[in-house]
Amino acid sequence: MNLQSKVQTPITQKHIDFYRENGFVQVDNMLTSEELVELRVYLEEAMQTESDRSLAADHKGGSYYRVLNQKINLWRDHAGMGSYSFHPRFAQSALELSGASGMRFFHDHGLWKMPGDSKATPWHQDTPYWPIQESEAGMMSIWITLDDVNEDNGCMAFVPKSHKLGKLTGIDFLNPQNIFDYIEGGQAEGQKPVIVPLKAGSCTFHNGLTFHYAHANSTDKPRRVLAIIFTPDGVTFDGKEHPVTDGLGLKAGELIAGPRFPLLVKANV
Repeated sequence: MNLQSKVQTPITQKHIDFYRENGFVQVDNMLTSEELVELRVYLEEAMQTESDRSLAADHKGGSYYRVLNQKINLWRDHAGMGSYSFHPRFAQSALELSGASGMRFFHDHGLWKMPGDSKATPWHQDTPYWPIQESEAGMMSIWITLDDVNEDNGCMAFVPKSHKLGKLTGIDFLNPQNIFDYIEGGQAEGQKPVIVPLKAGSCTFHNGLTFHYAHANSTDKPRRVLAIIFTPDGVTFDGKEHPVTDGLGLKAGELIAGPRFPLLVKANV
């Protein structure tokens, strides 16, 4: 693939301006109807696969499972998932929104909110969980829903402009603290959360520093999402443990690069 070839995306200047100002953006119809059908099959197969390549956060019935049934690096078990985890349209969209010089893959994420005894995913930032240097920012996620989502089954909510508050602290999802308690001076007090319902095949992008939340699933069906985490080219490893980087021999200060973190797209210069 020519990394500099222009891939058509649904991203407009309005999307770009909104994302950079608010730290998140809704993008409708990221998937075609054919892709939506195919990805539902692939994700179902990948989530049911048992292996030591993809990583599950918790087993069925565990405490974390009620918050989120998740697996990362699904692409390592399922070639079909790889075609979506490395999809040029997704990476190009991330590049356009961020303005980065290049965008690398960090990992994919199957995220199912299970029916029944479901819990909300508490307010948090993503960046504190990623092993990157403290001064670096710009990592972002695409969150693609395979089902219509609203407040009943686990849609997302975001605090606009919260990505400008900097890196705070990781939140324990099982015993969540109030992330807003970690903000000095109450800078977020006037920023009302925005709830983002979506149609299947649509998505949000959000900055790793943006406060976000997912409602519980009170319906009788799983809420199925594929998330992909992108990192700007040039981000470096901080040496801390993380399931995606553990065992790869990375040393603190080294670039997050190489075969597990391929450069998917770079800006035309």
